[in-house]
Amino acid sequence: MSLSRAKDLGLPLMNLVRLKGIPILEQLHLEERLLRTSSHNWCIVNDGTNVPTIVMGMSGKPAQLLELGPVMEDRVPVIKRFTGGGTVIVDKSTLFVSFICNKDDVPNVQPYPRSVMAWSGSLYGEVFKGINGFQLRENDYVFGDRKFGGNAQSIIRNRWIHHTSFLWDYNVRNMAYLKLPSRVPQYRLERDHTDFVCKMKDYIERSDFVEKTIKAVGNQFALKQVNLKDIDSYTEAENNLKTTRLLTLEELEKAMADTS
Repeated sequence: MSLSRAKDLGLPLMNLVRLKGIPILEQLHLEERLLRTSSHNWCIVNDGTNVPTIVMGMSGKPAQLLELGPVMEDRVPVIKRFTGGGTVIVDKSTLFVSFICNKDDVPNVQPYPRSVMAWSGSLYGEVFKGINGFQLRENDYVFGDRKFGGNAQSIIRNRWIHHTSFLWDYNVRNMAYLKLPSRVPQYRLERDHTDFVCKMKDYIERSDFVEKTIKAVGNQFALKQVNLKDIDSYTEAENNLKTTRLLTLEELEKAMADTS
């Protein structure tokens, strides 16, 4: 749908930022800045991140969630993001899609996690239409009973962010850095990581997923593409509050020592 046609239909404006291989730490800093200092709606699509990186939710505890010995030995970066949710390891085979919205521009969505999840599940239902087994199960996107998309959110005042990491593919070796968390979805049934997740590439082409996602968003918003270099003009003064951060080696060593 063209921008002018979407405006004629009274659809709210959403800025679309398409990225490729941007480091996940840079992406998360950008999203936190846009959530807090912009008054616009945003859709950010990042096709992979070049360096394998572990990303934890804001309340995640490394000793409980990570095999710290191998993580430190292999120098795998570990990030604590500004949103909740679980722990993932991401790389060039991970696709990221994030929505940052004003609650008044999505009036059918209440600013609560379950309502936002339901909205996103409906949107991705359009993307995966015709693919057998897709559903939103608890807080995950699955094909059948195997997860391929994990979600996290933050809700502040009149705005919210919902972001997803999609497993286009994954390296089995990387999964060994993650422990089985103490709190897991009921449908997981104590399966290990490789039995619990699946590869999206077995169900849809990578480029098809991106284009169908943008099309589904365009059915609800008037999309305007924005280049990364132009984002400064859409935000207020630089916000120095960056709660997303890279954990230091000393922090990881202390976490490991505290459990010994």
